[in-house]
Amino acid sequence: MKRVSVILLMLSIAAGASSQKQFLKEGHRGCRGLMPENTIPAMKKGLDLGVDVLEIDLVISKDKKVLVSHDAVMNSEISLKPSGDTISKEEQRKLILYGMNYAEIRKYDVGSKHHHEFPQQQNFPAYKPLFAELIDSTDAYARQKGMKPPSYNIEIKSNPATDGINQPPPQEFVDLVVAICKSKDLFKRMNIQSFDPRPLQLIHKQYPDIVLSYLTMNSKSIEENLTTLGFKPNIYSPNYKTVTKESVKYCHDNGIKILPWTINTKEEIEAIRSLGVDGIISDYPNLL
Repeated sequence: MKRVSVILLMLSIAAGASSQKQFLKEGHRGCRGLMPENTIPAMKKGLDLGVDVLEIDLVISKDKKVLVSHDAVMNSEISLKPSGDTISKEEQRKLILYGMNYAEIRKYDVGSKHHHEFPQQQNFPAYKPLFAELIDSTDAYARQKGMKPPSYNIEIKSNPATDGINQPPPQEFVDLVVAICKSKDLFKRMNIQSFDPRPLQLIHKQYPDIVLSYLTMNSKSIEENLTTLGFKPNIYSPNYKTVTKESVKYCHDNGIKILPWTINTKEEIEAIRSLGVDGIISDYPNLL
């Protein structure tokens, strides 16, 4: 009888550990609250903080390089010219990354300028890395530290209104991104997300093995948003302010994980986690 009790206790502990592993801790843009966003140092710091998934954004340069950047332009809030001078709002509008070769983009400093929204962020010279370079560097860091290979939440930054201006057409964008994911053998430890349903629809048809996440920031119901998407994604990723117990239940009833973004206080993290979400995306993964 005692042996049976011990076995049941061990199974209970194992089940608890398994349940904990299912809750995903995602570092938004690496760990934007602590390090310059979407840079290699931000990814390494995220790993040091124990994230399960690193969230990154991708755009395309004029010479068709896939690089890591949230903004389609050289954002004046976080960027400095190669000379070290600041960038005005007017200049920012002209510095579209899709109109610049990567060699030029890399010369801009996106780490030294203090971001007023993130007082804890460390500042130092940094650049926008190529997607492939970031994967190689972050994976190598994980190996060096004896960590398991990191997973990536990869966002395709596109908008129908800016095709040909801020980014190539959806099919070309998808082809460029997936080619690198294939070359780095990432399919089993990544998902691709977007607010734009078009690249997700293409990937769903052409690469059915890729895990997809649909990003939303509107007040529409999940049913309405999924109707727009046209299929059931693996993950639904709404603005955290729109998450309710009902929306969590709907996702789980339909076999969809729900991972809200971007939650940056301990109180809000606990409140949203109590609703039963499958993970949380935060600029401060240290709070997770």
